[in-house]
Amino acid sequence: MSAQAQMRALLDQLMGTARDGDETRQRVKFTDDRVCKSHLLDCCPHDILAGTRMDLGECTKIHDLALRADYEIASKERDLFFELDAMDHLESFIAECDRRTELAKKRLAETQEEISAEVSAKAEKVHELNEDIGKLLAKAEQLGAEGNVDESQKILMEVEKVRAKKKEAEEEYRNSMPASSFQQQKLRVCEVCSAYLGLHDNDRRLADHFGGKLHLGFIQIREKLDQLRKTVAEKQEKRNQDRLRRREEREREERMGRRSGSRNRDRRRSSRDRSSREKSRDRERKDKSSSERRHESTNGKSRSKRSEEREAGEI
Repeated sequence: MSAQAQMRALLDQLMGTARDGDETRQRVKFTDDRVCKSHLLDCCPHDILAGTRMDLGECTKIHDLALRADYEIASKERDLFFELDAMDHLESFIAECDRRTELAKKRLAETQEEISAEVSAKAEKVHELNEDIGKLLAKAEQLGAEGNVDESQKILMEVEKVRAKKKEAEEEYRNSMPASSFQQQKLRVCEVCSAYLGLHDNDRRLADHFGGKLHLGFIQIREKLDQLRKTVAEKQEKRNQDRLRRREEREREERMGRRSGSRNRDRRRSSRDRSSREKSRDRERKDKSSSERRHESTNGKSRSKRSEEREAGEI
């Protein structure tokens, strides 16, 4: 990649698709299904394993550093939950790699000379010490490249101790089987990247493997998958709690609404009863008043008639 292309990629990564007003680039949004969500989270195996023995070629989905920048800006404002898509992608990839590892182990078991369980355990011990040496040498080289010479020297001292253990383990393994069988290369499949490791590999070969881009790339992918699983589980738990809280709030509001409606109905019923009682009392008062008026009228007529009769008697 030329210096100009590197500068352009750096600007895309920092400023996103709208950095130079290019509308054609903004037609595809980072939310588009055609965009690789693993790339947005910087964990696509096509990027990580590029240039290795297991180079996967170009990803079938869109990879664009500017879209990744757009996603990083948007994810600060709202949760897009792209971790789930990336987790599914990596789980599918790792499952396929593990399947190839098991097939490679099966082929080795069929082709290599069968040995007893005791000898196999001793060979396994040599393999484990080889791995320890390779990992320590790779770590020492990395520390030395970073300028941390003192720590690198400490790691090399540990390597010497492991080498002494390996020499003893090889002696035990050699004495447990015929010399002709010992000279045969005993292979083992790396559990991380599915590469073949030899029992008699030298330190340089081991360091190249465990410090190589392929092995470190698979470590990065597996660690990222574990991180995504944890993140997805936490976010799903949070979403479930939010959903449960909203449901409880909705049910509480509905209960309060029902109680409020019941109180309103009671008040209306009480008001109607009170109004009915008042109307009844009004009718009773009216009836009583009318009865009294009729009674008074009757009494008045009786008194008038008696008065007339008295006057007639007097006459």
